[in-house]
Amino acid sequence: MNTLSSTSPKRKTRSLTFELVEQLGAEIQNGSLTQGQKLPTEAAIMERFGVSRTVVREAISKLQAAGLVETRHGIGTFVLEQIDTPVFRVNPNQLETLHDVVALLELRISIETEAAALAAVRRSDENLRVMQEALIAFSNAIEGGRDAIAADFQFHHEIARATQNNHFADMMNSLGSQAIPRARLATDVSQDPPKLNYLRRVHHEHENILNAIAAQDAESARAAMRTHLSNSRDRHKKRASEQS
Repeated sequence: MNTLSSTSPKRKTRSLTFELVEQLGAEIQNGSLTQGQKLPTEAAIMERFGVSRTVVREAISKLQAAGLVETRHGIGTFVLEQIDTPVFRVNPNQLETLHDVVALLELRISIETEAAALAAVRRSDENLRVMQEALIAFSNAIEGGRDAIAADFQFHHEIARATQNNHFADMMNSLGSQAIPRARLATDVSQDPPKLNYLRRVHHEHENILNAIAAQDAESARAAMRTHLSNSRDRHKKRASEQS
């Protein structure tokens, strides 16, 4: 049974939900769950991952929102078929070095800064709610020494969705959670105080982005996103230079 990382009563339902979204989303992306395939029942997912029915239902709802599955009432939930093959996709083998990571961050800066500005103008209350949930899950994870990649990606993905322009969301779907550099360059946060401090700064940067989007301040949202991603790019450029 592939249980999620912790069954502690202190674990928040939101954090478990994001982890389950990440697990199932990865299985869809790598083909373990194929297009058109029916997902296991709620009971089967609960048993496999050791989570509650509420977590399963919330995770499926988020997968639906991401366009990965659809629920047919009275029948079940199915992996959506991709009618059009994506023209653009970054494969894991294209992200093996720090230089590769920097290149992807440069792409994200060009796309996500404008996405943040559009999200500030067009976001719904529901978009804001999901962003806030992602920030809470991110903070809980890093303070508990756990992996925060799923919550980090969910935050950025929801900003793309908040543009109300499917092309931004499709681009983030194509990148997946590998867009988060720590997915490849991770260390144990609980054993690395500098890394924890860095992630706390990331959380603060996320809050700045969310506050600007909530205030519907497009220019501030654009600037906050550019600062956030540029800081990450510069950090990885420095590491790449040190390794040269």
